[in-house]
Formats: sequence, structure tokens, C-alpha cells
Amino acid sequence: MFPSQNNPIGVIDSGVGGISVLKCIRQHLLHENLIYVADSRFAPYGEKSSEEITHRVLTVFDFLNKQDVKSVVVACNTATAASIQTLRDRFSYPIIGMEPAVKPASLMSKNKVVGVLATSGTLLSAKFSALLEHHSTDIHFITQPCFGLVELIEQGDLDSPALIALLKKYIDPLLKEKIDTLVLGCTHYSFLKPAIQTLIPDHIKIVDTGNAVASYLKDVLIEKGLLNQNRASGTSNFWTNSLDKNADKVMANLWGESPESSNYRGLWV
Repeated sequence: MFPSQNNPIGVIDSGVGGISVLKCIRQHLLHENLIYVADSRFAPYGEKSSEEITHRVLTVFDFLNKQDVKSVVVACNTATAASIQTLRDRFSYPIIGMEPAVKPASLMSKNKVVGVLATSGTLLSAKFSALLEHHSTDIHFITQPCFGLVELIEQGDLDSPALIALLKKYIDPLLKEKIDTLVLGCTHYSFLKPAIQTLIPDHIKIVDTGNAVASYLKDVLIEKGLLNQNRASGTSNFWTNSLDKNADKVMANLWGESPESSNYRGLWV
């Protein structure tokens, strides 16, 4: 059955990082009903094989299909690289993926030296390698895998001394290479912008893809005749399979509302 305009949009991630994309979607699409699913029990995806990631993503899609979604945003660079083609081959509704903002960063850079912070899964993927090769004719990209950052963000840690020390460890080598643009190649890292800005000079631009993805999603919904025509504010429902007792508080803090005022539906399987 072809999806209805009133059906919800699904947004998925290995954990809470995709909430950064969800916030952009909400700003662009005030009247859409949104369902966010965090596969936190299996985060991070960055060190898993493509087969493992695709299995997890298909499990999430099974859950979303029971909610009659009209479109899904895979708000995870690693999951996109591993599974986006499989998903598009299997499902007929629009599926929007993520990729690190290499193209806008290459256009933005003045000295043609761009740093990329990402998970090892994203950096090692064939999709990312092809993206980098396409834009590296006159740009020097310096990639940095960031082990451990996702785990801290999943716990709601955005600015502890331990997180700042780890972030500094990853950023310092990029600064030594004189980057003037920094790509956040993981949706989790968008929540670290304030912390990152304390560690880099003011002239370095930080680039992620949340707003671009939200804008593209809106264009796709309009093109497919799927834009919600209701004038009421859309709902936002959150699901997680995290076993952490503070999971709802972490998600609420990142979303910007108290757990009591948001629709946290707890575990899904």
C-alpha cells in the first residue's frame, strides 16, 4: 500500500546521535509526525562488520514498518555506508541516508586542508573512500577515527574532563596539519560542537549534514506528494532498546525537553 501523507517519518541511528538530525528535521518540517528509534543496545556500529550492521538496521526497519512509516532517514553515516543500497532495494518508500559533508567542506576550505572526524566503520567503507576520492583532486583530507566518543555521548557525556581529553587527542593531529575546515562525520559528534569550539581556533569552520539532510527530505516528500498537510504541530515519539536506566533522560536532554514532556516509549525489540 502506498504511504499516506499523515503517516509518520522514521529516523534511526545506532544510538542517540541521530537526534541531532531529528532536531533539524523538526525545524524544517513542523507538522510531520516523527518516530525516532535508537538501537543503543548494539551501539556503536562503527566497529561492526557491514553484515552485522545491515542485520541490525533491517531489524529496526521491521519495527518501523509496523508503525506504517512513509519515509525513513538513516541518521547514521556508518549504517548508511553499510546498508543503504540493501534498504532501497527492499523497500519502496523514500529512504534518506547520510554521508560526511566532504563536498561542502571542500568548497568551503580556503587553504584546501580539511579534517574529518568519524568512526572507523565510516572511514573504512567503500562508499566513503569513493566520496573522498571524488573530492580530493585539489583538497588534502586528513581523516581521524575517534574510538570511544560515541560511547561517552551515549551516556550523556558532552563535556567531562575525560571526554575533552579524548577529543583533544583526536583534534590535535588535525590542527598540526593546519586544517581550516572540520567535518563531523558521525551524527553523534554534532552534540560536541561546543566542546570542539573550545579546542580549535576561531577561523576553523565546523561542518555537518543535519540541515542539508532535513532540507533534502522535505524536497523528497513534496516531490512524492507525501508532505503532511495538517497545520497542527507534529508529534515526536522516541524508542530505544537501551538497558541504561538513564536512557530517557539522556535522550530528553539531547532533544531539549524533559522526559515528562516528551513521548519516550522505552524498549522495542
